[in-house]
Amino acid sequence: MSDRRISGFKPTGPLQLGNYVGAIRPVVEGQDRPTTVFVADLHALTVPHDPRRLRELSLQVAGLLLAAGVDPARAVLYRQSDLPAHAELHYLLECVASYGEAHRMIQFKEKGGGSGTRLSLLTYPVLMAADILLHDIAEVPVGRDQRQHVELTRDLALRFNERHGPVFTVPRATHPAVAARLADLADPTAKMGKTNTSANGVLFLLDPPDVLRRKVMRAVTDMGGEVAYDPDTKPGVSNLLEILAVATGGDPVRIARDYPNYGTLKSGVADAVIALLEPLQRRYYALTEDDIEEALALGAERAAERADATVRRVREAMGLTSGRRAPAGTRATPETAPAPR
Repeated sequence: MSDRRISGFKPTGPLQLGNYVGAIRPVVEGQDRPTTVFVADLHALTVPHDPRRLRELSLQVAGLLLAAGVDPARAVLYRQSDLPAHAELHYLLECVASYGEAHRMIQFKEKGGGSGTRLSLLTYPVLMAADILLHDIAEVPVGRDQRQHVELTRDLALRFNERHGPVFTVPRATHPAVAARLADLADPTAKMGKTNTSANGVLFLLDPPDVLRRKVMRAVTDMGGEVAYDPDTKPGVSNLLEILAVATGGDPVRIARDYPNYGTLKSGVADAVIALLEPLQRRYYALTEDDIEEALALGAERAAERADATVRRVREAMGLTSGRRAPAGTRATPETAPAPR
């Protein structure tokens, strides 16, 4: 069974600490296995966007992945739109998927439905399936909220293999050990996210040290002054303790004993986050746009060999040509070409 793994990062907003803890750091630490990492810029087209901002964010995401330790010599890092096989396999899989399957996806129900909703929002789970199936991925590590998309990928792969022969590796979802779920500093009941309405409670990876410190020092806490890890009754303080734990490698319950009050805890969190992100920011700002583009081009070239081979197998299984030009003198003429049926 293939031990390759894949991770995609959508450039819909600046990456934040939760992205680093939950997705980027595991990728970096797991590069001993064959690893494919891509900037999912095609997925960003499912909602209204500014083209210039999309290009900027795509480069920023790639640069942050490099700065965090993704090694282009070990991992395959590329931009999704630089690999035409993604879009081609997406369409071919749409010819296997049904409207009902796409319409049942929970994220379309949550975000779509209006007359102005882009069709791509309905079909993007099929593009996600193409992302996975292109690279013969057997295991897909996902959170519980993404399991439905992997199940759709499995269904499409199984259906295609049944109709057209054994072309696809059928993936299955795996659920890694749950990482800390970092909450918004301004609203501990909400997840820290790169597209939150307000940036005041989000620790972005490229926030300057003074901004990081100001956000932490203004974080919402709880009634009473005791520093204790209790997510149910003390969500604000518990969130700060989890941030400190992921920044230092400690345990939030034990860390709580080291801080007598909220003020000292906030200072400790700010110091730890700044120390964690300083090397990453330094390496990021040392990169040039040419450095990033060169790494992405190298990755796209490496990824294309496997992806193009997958698409060729799919085309042939579906009755299409391989897409290669016929040698000169061997092409069918209008007189000899068979009539389409």
